[in-house]
Amino acid sequence: MKGYLVLENGRVFEGKLLNDCLLAEGEIVFSTAMISYQDIITDPSYYGQIVVMTYPLVGNVGFNEKGFASKGAMVKGLVLREATDFPSHYEMEIDLITFLNKSEIAVLTEVDTRALTRAIRSNGVMGGVITDNLGNLDWLITRAEKAASNLQGDQVRYVTRRNTMKFGYGNKRVVLVDLGTKRGVIDSFNRRECEVIAVPADTKACEIMRLKPDGIVISDGPGDPQAVPYVIQSCKDLVGEKPMFGIGLGHQILAVAMGAGTQRLSFGHRGTNHPVRNLENNRIYITTQNHGFIINEDSLEGTELEVTMRSVNDNSIEGIRHRRLPVSSVQFDPEGYPGYSDTGFFLDRFVNQL
Repeated sequence: MKGYLVLENGRVFEGKLLNDCLLAEGEIVFSTAMISYQDIITDPSYYGQIVVMTYPLVGNVGFNEKGFASKGAMVKGLVLREATDFPSHYEMEIDLITFLNKSEIAVLTEVDTRALTRAIRSNGVMGGVITDNLGNLDWLITRAEKAASNLQGDQVRYVTRRNTMKFGYGNKRVVLVDLGTKRGVIDSFNRRECEVIAVPADTKACEIMRLKPDGIVISDGPGDPQAVPYVIQSCKDLVGEKPMFGIGLGHQILAVAMGAGTQRLSFGHRGTNHPVRNLENNRIYITTQNHGFIINEDSLEGTELEVTMRSVNDNSIEGIRHRRLPVSSVQFDPEGYPGYSDTGFFLDRFVNQL
């Protein structure tokens, strides 16, 4: 079936719809990942987004449940150049298109993803609509505009857990404030012999302290850090009480809680191949990222925060730490799940502080 992606600036990209989800709307972003499409589709930090995969062929190895970043699909739609017709892998449980059909996620293929990516890079992230009909183009453009504006609010409330849960056993207790965490983060702490208590995003500082944590982690998640003032306030109250570590959105929120500011990137950092430089040893690490906001460089003055890592691509801040307190954070995913990560030492450092 013929399908279309309509951007809020009025530009239309034609393709082929691979399922019966005839209308999907969200923020149009692109990922440069060559692999890990399963991780992207099920990552809560992609909530509300229509993801354009720049790699031309997607779906070669299908899906398996143990590779999920969360319980199910989180993206609103997927835009591809080509979806493979013959996936093959010894661990495959279901193919890409069948999984997306069951999850009611719109899939548009045979799109000129190179041109679409260039449009996003030139004009910035936009709202968009996947549809099978251009009969009312003005209405679709309005829907695309609304899709973009709707994502400027609190997105964390849609992906945070509803109840406190305990994972694993260990001689150290980590309280994880779940803003939309990937399950690999929890598994990573369990492998380091830590008990993890995951709590909802709106859990107050006093409630967290009653859980008697040895350390506190602020997880990754979707959206603008300034849109979750209740999390910022909790972090303000917790700073200095216990060792704290932030990941992704949690990295930005910790910075805001300690007096820094954030700013929006034009088209964000999304992919599994983003190089960052460790300022301690000048070594380059290849990282997985998905974020549209960064810490504002000028806002660090007077905060006692120092930069520990920077993006090689645009020199933006990728890691910070407090000069006196046991508080640090990184913008990327350090857990390396479900594979190896050479930045897992950040988790080791945090655990050693507990």
